[in-house]
Amino acid sequence: MQKFLNQIVCGDCIEVLGSVKEPFADLIFADPPFNIGYKYDKYNDKVEHNNYIAWTKDWMTACKKVLKPDGSFYIAIGDDYAADVKSIADKLRLFMRNWIIWHYTFGQQMKNKFSRSHTHIFYFVNDEKNFTFNDYAVRVPSDRQLIYGDKRANTAGKMPDDVWDGYSRVCGTFKERTAFHPCQMPESLLKRIIAVSSNPADCVLDPFIGSGTTAAAAYQLGRNYVGIEISEKYVEKANERLTELKKQQTENLFLNTVELTELKQLLSDIGKPLKEITSDRKLLRLFANQFKVRMNNHKEYTREQILSVVEVLESEI
Repeated sequence: MQKFLNQIVCGDCIEVLGSVKEPFADLIFADPPFNIGYKYDKYNDKVEHNNYIAWTKDWMTACKKVLKPDGSFYIAIGDDYAADVKSIADKLRLFMRNWIIWHYTFGQQMKNKFSRSHTHIFYFVNDEKNFTFNDYAVRVPSDRQLIYGDKRANTAGKMPDDVWDGYSRVCGTFKERTAFHPCQMPESLLKRIIAVSSNPADCVLDPFIGSGTTAAAAYQLGRNYVGIEISEKYVEKANERLTELKKQQTENLFLNTVELTELKQLLSDIGKPLKEITSDRKLLRLFANQFKVRMNNHKEYTREQILSVVEVLESEI
């Protein structure tokens, strides 16, 4: 698989991964078609129920085969087949660490039932005692810190809940939106998963790379990636997205590209208005400390440095 490192491969993921001899993926993120009728370029998203379940078993088995012994495997799926994914995972001896609910705004409106506004994200590992989990990389300030100023609060922040409600669906008017793909995950959500369940230079696999979001997030966080996509059009467009991203390397006096990416992610995760952070000295100090915790690189960051960078990035966030 070395020849595919940092590449997007055009092909069927079951066939491509079936030819691989040894496990290579430290982390897999899969967002397969949900079998609900989306119009994809080269895939029919409405097949017979049993056929879809059989196909799901086949691609999950192929992914399990290439997952390293200490690897992690995340799967996003809708309501209709969540139970089937969990059942297949159990039979493959994948161990579930979390059943995450991604609750989003701009949900799918319904005429005769409650509007759909969530997706299931399963978090599995190959070995229930041996896996990567960088808790520091995703910690956020707690209410004890942000609201109450409680000295008993953990200065490293708290772990996010298993209901993720800080990530909107990527809608047509968003700057992040790519026009060529009907279903796009937010980069910030992928960055949380990649940051917590892999390390720099690890390999992140997405067997349904689609718009290229997983590769874009992995690249920005200093990971290697392998993407697989059945549509030649989507491969071409995703590669164009990555090429443009690599041209946009931001030069800054204090922070490198990975640090800038993490700073933006922390701003997103905290959910506080930017002006509120920059105008409140106490909140800015808390933000700078949380950023230091997340980077975990034994490097000091002053409030003044953080402030100068945040102000420059204000137009981008």
